[in-house]
Amino acid sequence: MIKFFEVLRKCSLFNDINDEDLNALLTCLRPRITFFDKKYTVFSEGSSAKYVGIVLSGSVQMVNHDYYGNRSIVANFEPSELIGEAFACAGVKALPVSVIADEPCEIMLIECERILHPCSRSCSFHQQMIYNLMKNLAIKNISFHQKIDIMSKRSTREKLMAYLLIQAEKNGSTKFHISFDRQELADYLEVDRSGLSSEIGKLRSEGVLKSKKNYFELL
Repeated sequence: MIKFFEVLRKCSLFNDINDEDLNALLTCLRPRITFFDKKYTVFSEGSSAKYVGIVLSGSVQMVNHDYYGNRSIVANFEPSELIGEAFACAGVKALPVSVIADEPCEIMLIECERILHPCSRSCSFHQQMIYNLMKNLAIKNISFHQKIDIMSKRSTREKLMAYLLIQAEKNGSTKFHISFDRQELADYLEVDRSGLSSEIGKLRSEGVLKSKKNYFELL
């Protein structure tokens, strides 16, 4: 657990909880750490939603597959970020999405019930954690509304520019890296990869942006 302490300090679930209390809290939560190789399933669609995950290393993607097997990337999660908390807190019987390791990763799994229901000591820092969880859910809700706004755009160009403008605002700069390669970006935007590459090429030639792999600069 000591190995991942710095990552856990950055996790929004533990905001405003000091190191001593964090140690005590982890003992109370009884988490388990699991390693997943690239492309392995962390949470599978249809499985019970009882765990909240914290990415300790690597990265994972939340994905959805339609009837024809087409993949849509819902979100990408990196170290210190929470996964599955919305579904676990809602008490859904079956997950509507899967969470897949995008690269070798280590995930801390915590039973949601242990987060939502303090132990008999009712420690103040446990109440702080519950507050942090609720705040995180609200922020995630805003993020998913942004995805809906992107998906509401009619063309590939409009979807791409809406996504890039959100990333620029998020990074506080017109120069930034995104966490997706071209195919993953196409899956996130739910567009054809060749069409996406064509639009990026047009935007470059028009002087709207510069790009190389997952680096973008808005001009």
